[in-house]
Formats: sequence, structure tokens, C-alpha cells
Amino acid sequence: MSTIIYTRTDEAPLLATYSLKPVVEAFAGAAGIDVETRDISLAGRILAHFPERLTDAQRRPDALAELGRLATTPEANIIKLPNISASAPQLRAAIAELQAQGYDLPDYPESPATDEEREVRARYDKLKGSAVNPVLREGNSDRRAPDAVKNYARSRPHSMGTWDSDSRTRVATMGEHDFATNEQSVIMPAPDTLTISHVAADGTRTILKESLPVLAGEVVDATFMQVSALRTFLAEQVSAAAAEDVLFSLHLKATMMKVSDPIIFGHAVEVFFADVFARYGAQLDAAGLSSSDGLGGILAGLDALGDDAGEVRAAIEGRLRELPRLSMVNSDKGITNLHVPSDVIVDASMPAMIRNGGKVWGPKGEVDDTIAVIPDSSYAGVYQVVIEDCKAHGAFDPTTMGSVPNVGLMAQKAEEYGSHDKTFEMVADGAVQVLDSAGTVLMEHQVCAGDIWRACQTKDEPVRDWVKLAVKRARATGDPAVFWLDPARAHDANLISKVEEYLQDHDTDGLDIRVLSPVEATKLSVERIREGKDTISVTGNVLRDYNTDLFPILELGTSAKMLSVVPLMNGGGLFETGAGGSAPKHVQQLQQENYLRWDSLGEFLALAESLRFLAERDDNPRARVLGDALDRATERVLTEDRSPARRLGEIDNRGSHFYLALYWAQALAEQTEDAELARRFAPVAEQLSAQQDTIAQELLDVQGSPVDLGGYYHPDEEKVAAAMRPSATFNAVIDALRG
Repeated sequence: MSTIIYTRTDEAPLLATYSLKPVVEAFAGAAGIDVETRDISLAGRILAHFPERLTDAQRRPDALAELGRLATTPEANIIKLPNISASAPQLRAAIAELQAQGYDLPDYPESPATDEEREVRARYDKLKGSAVNPVLREGNSDRRAPDAVKNYARSRPHSMGTWDSDSRTRVATMGEHDFATNEQSVIMPAPDTLTISHVAADGTRTILKESLPVLAGEVVDATFMQVSALRTFLAEQVSAAAAEDVLFSLHLKATMMKVSDPIIFGHAVEVFFADVFARYGAQLDAAGLSSSDGLGGILAGLDALGDDAGEVRAAIEGRLRELPRLSMVNSDKGITNLHVPSDVIVDASMPAMIRNGGKVWGPKGEVDDTIAVIPDSSYAGVYQVVIEDCKAHGAFDPTTMGSVPNVGLMAQKAEEYGSHDKTFEMVADGAVQVLDSAGTVLMEHQVCAGDIWRACQTKDEPVRDWVKLAVKRARATGDPAVFWLDPARAHDANLISKVEEYLQDHDTDGLDIRVLSPVEATKLSVERIREGKDTISVTGNVLRDYNTDLFPILELGTSAKMLSVVPLMNGGGLFETGAGGSAPKHVQQLQQENYLRWDSLGEFLALAESLRFLAERDDNPRARVLGDALDRATERVLTEDRSPARRLGEIDNRGSHFYLALYWAQALAEQTEDAELARRFAPVAEQLSAQQDTIAQELLDVQGSPVDLGGYYHPDEEKVAAAMRPSATFNAVIDALRG
């Protein structure tokens, strides 16, 4: 029996699972395929980390650890849906919800004072940020736009904002004293165990990280951001935005860079509200109101200040009325760019701004140009190149533009996203040293209190696999494959040496394979985009995330329509359902209007690839027939406009699942490769077709009223199932097929 592991995650993808998974189970069962679920949601992971505090009925297995082990085996066949990369406010909200539901969980200790509190916080901190993906990603990434999606985008182009040549929008970045410019890097000649230490001015040595194992050939980096330079830079951008009367917007990745970027975010809050913090900073600190949690957390906790609360609130509101204007996440609700660190994520916010003609929303509901502040200069230049190109040539044309598919180095926690446990905020001046087991200093930085220091690792085998995958995609497509590596950056220089070596292991005759800095690679890519040509971007881990949002959002209108295949290094398969986050606003709309506009297209695409993978690995030709028929059904969902719309009275997520099932059954009934499958699905296709109007009406009838899900992070199973499967007619057909 073949098995597909379907992940249970969070927010909109979780809700959609209740509607789509029964369909998947029904169809996959016809090929002898079991569909199992593993709960890797934020709530599920919280519960798994505190089994000793829960009853037997409340305990949850550590499904993420189980899947991490499975991902290292040839048996893995995992469909990975988007999950919450929890910020501190999200984590605390999930804990509070679970506590209210009767789970005896400890509070998140803000300032742990005892060993027990420190141990509790350490458990919770493991759940922050990108805690899921590094565990599952035992392979490198192949992300691209399927032909059906590309053809649909060209025939029905999404709207694009107008770019003016005199647009004042630009990217501001440090360019010095930041992670990019302070980086040091070494290639380990042999296996070893490293230690990271802080040495104070008086010679006192404090171990920051001990027993850090490394492998031969591994690239190890160390760098830091000078916080005094950061604050000077931020103050300069606030002043510049005021002088130019443009919006000030900050763009970080606080969910993934879960240690460093919330700290940077906090500094931005303090600099923007400098007068407020100069006057009331001590009171805010004493009340436990941290700038790293954002303005929203501060405003929500002002009552803790007692009589001073009104005065502080007035000071904040007064600052917001001054120049510069602060960009907004939701101007109607007064949610600013600095409210919540997880609200403005650079890889989504920057493409949206570029697609909108270089404009973002202001405090009065206006749109205007902006200074887009990306403090670290590692990849900020990529966005500036695209902005300059749009100023010179106007918006891209989705009907003609080319693609930038991606081959991403991410296996085994490669690069920056694997740096969380090696990122530290300095508590004192001194030096940070990385030492080998013999005590030799491999890398060293002079730091000051408050500076943000980090190390990261990139193992050799993932790099070899990355190069192999890049050559494979270049051979399969005939398109140029460009490694986005900057020889002026220490880490990239070491990777270039490896790329040049490992390319010799492959037949590259006739292939166009280049190594360019990210800025030059972007210039080449956008030039070819305007010519309608495709260019494979072969990038590291962070740029993988950035590029697979930037270019698809411009080309397709969303990054959620990308096919994302992860060939696992030990022979298994991980099939991700596209980028696009977990869509909290979609959940809110369902709660208010019983309408879910989340698009499961990425799941359709991933499932088809998963079925074909099973067909080859398990010698299950019926699985291939299912996968190919699913692709034909998916194309019909697109071409016949059966994807979710955005407003009441139209098809939502549940409706798109019905039409997928209808078209999938019809495709299976019509195919001639497997007569038994055709006989099995012919009556299903007839039933669904005959009852199409009834089912469509049942799905429409429920729209418009509020829905109680019984929870946000940990909703009630029965309530969600009832909400997401409201058509008794459709359910009867699918449940009969499931047996």
C-alpha cells in the first residue's frame, strides 16, 4: 500500500484541508493509496512540547519530529501545506487560546528568572519562526510555474499598477556595518566540533554555543550587525521620508529570521517613536512592553502603565500625525507597518509594492511612494534593480513576460534560515570568536553591547545536490541557469569555489550556466523577462524565498500558484503547495461571512506530482493515471474560472474543490489507459454532473452568515468539518467513493 502524508497546518490551509482531503482520500484510494494526516500546526506543536502537563486525551505526538525522521528515508512522500512561522505575539495568542480550552500550559516567560522558567521558554522558543521547514527540507527546492498556470495568467492577466518614471520609491539599505559586509566564512577541512564564545574586555570568556558539530567540506559563516550603525541608518531614513514626504515602510523577515529580525524591528519602532521612548521608555520596559513585539503590543498593554497610559497613548498618536507618514497594513483599522513584526514580510510586501506601481498604503487610505527600508544589504539590491527597471520601462506585462523558476539551496537547514540557534544579542562589549576543538580562532568580530551576531552553516552534500538539480533543470528546459552568488561576499565566495568544482561532475555541454552577483543576476533576469524568456535562478536559502515570491507575484499575481517540488536527498519526495503564507485574513472572512477565498491550486499541483512520484517509486501505474487526470482537471478549474473569487455569491474554496472533483472524475472516466479506473469513476462523474446545480446551490446557500470555528489556532474539529463540508449532496458522493 502506497502512502501520502498530508500535513495539518494552520489558518486558511487548515480550513481548506477539511474540504479537500476527503476528495483526495476518495480518489487516491482507487489506486490503493492511503492518505494519512500529521499535525504540525502551531497548536499541535505546542501541545507536543508539554506532554507532562496534559491528560492522556489531550496529549499529542511530536508529528514534526516523526516527519523529520521520515524525510531522511526513501519512503517519504509528504505534501506540505503552509504553516504559521510564529512570531512572539502569535505564539502567546496560541498559548492563551489553548489555556482557555482547558489545556494546562505554562505562560510564555517574558523575563525568565528561574531554571524552570528558562526551561519553559527554551521549549516555546523552539516553536518560533521557521521551526517546521528546516526539519522537513532534507532536499533542495525546485519551484516553477506549471504550464497551465502560466497559460492562464497570459490569457487572463491580473491587474498591474502604473509606474511613473519620476516615482520617488526606492530601497534604502545599510551597505556597511551590517550582516552582508561584516561576514567571514571558512570551509571546514575535516569534521570538528566548534565553540562560539564571547570574550569581554577584561578577558572573561562566556560560552554562547558549545559542541557545535561540523562536517568536512562544510561552509561555516559568522557575521554581525552593528546596532549603533543600524539606529543611525534608521534615523536617516525617517528624516529622509519626512523631507521627501513619502511613506516610511520597513521590510523584514521576522517570522523566519526569528531572533535577529524582531530585534531589528524593535529598533525601528524605537527610532520612529524616538520622542516617545526617550520620555516613557523606562515605564514601558518596567511594564514588560517590548518594542520587538511592535507598536500593536505596546498599545494593547498600555493599561499596565496606570495613570500614564493615556499620556503615552496620546504621545504615540501625536507622533503618527507628524511626518513622515508611516505605511499601513490596514489603514481602516489603524494597523501600521510597525504594529506587528509578522505583518510585513519582505518577500511578500516588496513584490506587492512593485506590482502596485511602487506605491503602498498610507494612514488616510491613500497610496503613495515609499522609502522601502531593508536594513541588511545582502539582497536589498535585487528589489532596487526591479524598481529601477520599472521606472525606466513601466510595469511588466503578464501576457508576455517570461518566468524566473528557482532551484534553491535549502536542504539540512542550509544558510541563514538555519542560524536561529546561533544568533545572539550582545550583552557586553568584547569579541565573539568561533574556535575549533584545538582552540584555534577561525573567525572573530569586535562587537558592542546590543549588536546582533550570528553564525550559520551550509553542509557540503546539500551543495552537491543543489548543483546537480540546477544542471538537471537546465538540461530539461534549455534555459540559462544562473547561480546568484556575489564573489565580494565571504560566504558566496566559498560557495562559488564549490559550484565550480561540482559542475565538473556533470555533463554541461550545450548548457548556459553562469555565476553572477544577485544584482547582476536580477538585471539579466528582468531583461529576459521583458523579452518573454525564462531564466532559472539558482539561489541560496533566503533568496529562494524572495525570488519565489517576487517573480511569481509579478507574473502570476500570486506566489501560491507555483509548483514546489523537493526531491529529498535520500530518495523520498516532499511536495510543497506553493508560497503565499497561511492567509489569516482569509480566516477572518470565513468567520465573518462563511466565505473562504483561499485558493488550493498549489495543493492540486503538489498532489499530482506526489502521485507521479508514487507511480515511479512503487511501480504503481494507476497512481500516474490519477496524477495526469488531476492535472487535466486542474487546468479546467483554471480555464473555466472555477477558482475561488473574492466576494460573496461567487465560488469560494469549497466550490473550487467540488469542480476539481467533477473534472477529475470526468478525466478519469474519459481516459483509456486504465479501463478499471474509467469504469469506477464514470458513475461518479455522472452523479456529480447531474447534481452540479444542486451542489453549487448548497455551497452558495451557506454564505453570508458568521461562522463559529471554536478557535483560531486550535479550532473545533466538528465545527470546522461542518463549515467546510456544507453540501450534503456532494458529501454523499465523495463518502460513498471513500467506502
